[in-house]
Amino acid sequence: MSVRKPNGRSSIFLGKDGLWHGWVTVGIKPDGSPDRRHRKGKTETEVTRKVRELENQRDSGRVSKAGRAPTVAEWMSEFLDVICARLVLSEKMAPRTLTDYRSKSRNWIAPLLGKHRLDRLAPEHLDTAYTTMLEEGLSSSSVLKVHRILSRALTIAVRRGRVARNVATLVDAPSAATTEIEPLTGEEARRILDIAKTRRNGARWSVALALGIRQGEALGLRWSYIDLTTGEIRAWFQIQRSEWQHGCNNPHACGEKWHRKACKKNCKEHQHDRDCKPNCKKRSHRCYKRPCLKDCTSHADKCPKRTGGGLIFRQRKGKSKLTLQCPPALLALLRAHKKLQAAERLKAGDKWTDHDLVFTTQLGGPIERTEDWKQWKSILKQAGVRDARVHDARHTAATLLIEQGVHIRVVQEILGHTRVTTTERYTHVATLQMKDASNRMDQALWGQP
Repeated sequence: MSVRKPNGRSSIFLGKDGLWHGWVTVGIKPDGSPDRRHRKGKTETEVTRKVRELENQRDSGRVSKAGRAPTVAEWMSEFLDVICARLVLSEKMAPRTLTDYRSKSRNWIAPLLGKHRLDRLAPEHLDTAYTTMLEEGLSSSSVLKVHRILSRALTIAVRRGRVARNVATLVDAPSAATTEIEPLTGEEARRILDIAKTRRNGARWSVALALGIRQGEALGLRWSYIDLTTGEIRAWFQIQRSEWQHGCNNPHACGEKWHRKACKKNCKEHQHDRDCKPNCKKRSHRCYKRPCLKDCTSHADKCPKRTGGGLIFRQRKGKSKLTLQCPPALLALLRAHKKLQAAERLKAGDKWTDHDLVFTTQLGGPIERTEDWKQWKSILKQAGVRDARVHDARHTAATLLIEQGVHIRVVQEILGHTRVTTTERYTHVATLQMKDASNRMDQALWGQP
């Protein structure tokens, strides 16, 4: 018995194997032939239901492409290496964002979800993965980042017909704990600046505490964007490092060679670490920093044929072009700093590489973020100030402005915040204003007329 339809229409029939079969035309293949999908079941009712579901998916544009669906690991590789890499080249994505995506995918998404087929990924798989991350000590904010990366990758997969739905939208996003702002006090900031005066590129930290610009924006400042007469500073760009990629045919072998060289012990743990799975609890890290997995990229900068890396200038975070007014004291420091830099340039001679940068290495090159971080930590220690992040200098600048009575909208413009609600996070830590309000209330209720 069979129920056949004209060309292009669905068909349902009873096969010689005793099962009911259904065929649905969902589109056209790349070679121009009809893309017909097969469904089967024990009863006509069951196959009819499956055919109707497939027809609904076709009519709503939610049918996956022909062929075996990729695994999560395979799709993440394509998403990062093709789609996101193109966004970086077109400056729609920051290099550091792609680096973070790759790190989260390599360390968490691939080990926990990578073997699942993309079209069979279920919300329960994501719930289990997120629970595992939290149990292994990953912060809630990091788990939220993983969720957002995965959701974005699945959104692109839906648009390109790889899957019919984005299962990440069916899962409650992990909630990130709110991080309390911990700015330095005015007295601590002055102690830091006193120590910074004795260091090379000491004006770097005056810029951080007075202007509140981000690390990448400070390291990306160029003299052509600073008016040393009027004090106008156009912090329009930031400097970032693009991650190196392997250019060789066998990154695994390339990495093993590098890691064997780095290993100072001819130990059994080295062999075990190299061969064991990423989540193996017996892994030892005593002999070298990290084992080289198949997709390891931590040593790509040592690859003889490396590609795609290096420092680049890109527009600062946010849509607005941030223009600031330099305080007079800071302007004087920048003028003195430029004279010192001119002397260093003269001394370096032909070895100097000119990038027009305000803060440079001794040969004119850009300063690495890690080196900048080390300098900050050293200054904090010498100044006797508690440990703080480099980004806390930005928080300190915002808090000091509010404590001095600067209007919240002005502080928003200085920090370059898109929304004033972001700036309002600093108001609850402006203790001087709170004390002033308390004193005024004391005078109003209990003070002498």
